Amino acid sequence: MGLKIRLARAGAKKRPYYHIVVADSRSPRDGRFIERLGSYNPMLPSDHAERVRLFDERVSHWISQGAVATDRVAKFLGKAGLAPMPVFRDQPKQSAPKKRAQERAAAAAANG
Repeated sequence: MGLKIRLARAGAKKRPYYHIVVADSRSPRDGRFIERLGSYNPMLPSDHAERVRLFDERVSHWISQGAVATDRVAKFLGKAGLAPMPVFRDQPKQSAPKKRAQERAAAAAANG
């Protein structure tokens, strides 16, 4: 059984609120979970103390049991100091200009 620490959506339409839960990776996003580990309220300002709440000892317990956090939750855990901060690439390679566009830009820079 693969365990995930992930977000489960709650709240009203256009007023999101998320519970941070540990669940079997096969269960639905808002479905069955094993334990609630905290909450995330994206409607609050980013510097607000209640935006992300975590039960530190329970998060540490589930990580020691082999639970893997999703990208967003891993970022929360990294900021809280419960796990190493994940490394994200700055920009995807797909959005970089293609070969011909890079050649034209280099030619334009060389000409003036």
